Amino acid sequence: MTRATLLTITAPTGPREAGSLDTRDAGFVLADFDAPQVRITDLSVTRGDGVFETVAVIAGHPQALEPHLARLAHSAELLDLPSPALDVWRAAVLAGVADYQQRNGGDGELFAKLIYSRGVEGTGAPSGWIFVDEGEDFSTARRGIRVVTLDRGYRHDVAETSPWLLQGAKTLSYAVNRAAQREAVRRGADDVIFVSSDGFALEGPTSNVILLSGNTVRTPQTDQGILAGTTQASVFEFFAARGFDTVYEEIGAAELTSADALWLVSSVRQAAPITALDGQTFPVDAALTDALNDFLLSRTT
Repeated sequence: MTRATLLTITAPTGPREAGSLDTRDAGFVLADFDAPQVRITDLSVTRGDGVFETVAVIAGHPQALEPHLARLAHSAELLDLPSPALDVWRAAVLAGVADYQQRNGGDGELFAKLIYSRGVEGTGAPSGWIFVDEGEDFSTARRGIRVVTLDRGYRHDVAETSPWLLQGAKTLSYAVNRAAQREAVRRGADDVIFVSSDGFALEGPTSNVILLSGNTVRTPQTDQGILAGTTQASVFEFFAARGFDTVYEEIGAAELTSADALWLVSSVRQAAPITALDGQTFPVDAALTDALNDFLLSRTT
């Protein structure tokens, strides 16, 4: 039997008061992870027409759950999807985590994945699922990753000039991101930093970029078609509490090579220090990175 917990969101949209896992009108139901659940004509399958979020769960606590829910709603708005019933989604995450722990025990690193689809073609009724499972072992990545830069093919202002390209939405259409990560492997690296066609640093396929330069910690500003990072916001909290300046700004791709340190940060992997960028070696402050990851992994909200 699969260890993972799966919940079908039966009322993914509209205002609704969520209840307990076994309440019939809670807006979600526990489902069999090993049984077929998605109709082949669901637009998440045929078109990748939907949005998602992945929430790290540490010691039973879904991390940054409210920012993740807010981002789910923002992505849905960008795709002209009905507003998700966030009370239902919130309660379903908590119920899914509780069910997983009740059946499997342990306080290891888990994740909850929220999937919100436009639904079966022609019905006009969105669909949704949440599943909770054990996360990957990211201990090696948290010690260091090799990264290459790849041209995303858009100008840095694409979100303003061409909003229909959905830059800044966390959509299910991840074929390009996956292709970029395979290209990184072909080049002998682990991950990617996308750069714009006019020379600005953007983000990773599944992460945000953090630069340390002296006493200033920077990340590319999100109006460049960048997905606002929930973990990145916590990283800024960590550094601000230690007296660093934190800045969102446009960052030229060439500025990456002059940084004192670089990280890619994301919800499940947390902070991965970059040891090499396009073949250039970067020093890793192991103590600082360990403290950063300890902080990220200790979040209870």
